[in-house]
Amino acid sequence: MRDGFVMFQFSIYIRHCNSRENAEVHVKRVKRLLPDKGKVGILVITDKQFGDIELFSGKNPDIRPETPQQLELF
Repeated sequence: MRDGFVMFQFSIYIRHCNSRENAEVHVKRVKRLLPDKGKVGILVITDKQFGDIELFSGKNPDIRPETPQQLELF
C-alpha cells in the first residue's frame, strides 16, 4: 500500500499506471518483495478494460470510483 496500491476487494489490490513501462517498474518491485509464503498474481489491463468492469452489491449496481487524476510533467 506504501507503493500506491489500494484494496479493491479482500486480498486484491490495484494500482493505476500511466503506461505499460510504468507498470513494469511496479511488477519488478513486487517480484523483488515477494513474501516467503503465499502467492501473488499480476494482471495488467487497460484503462478502457477497467472502465468496463460492472460492480454489483446485492441487487443494485455499485457506483464506479472516480478516475484518478493524471498529472503531466514537463
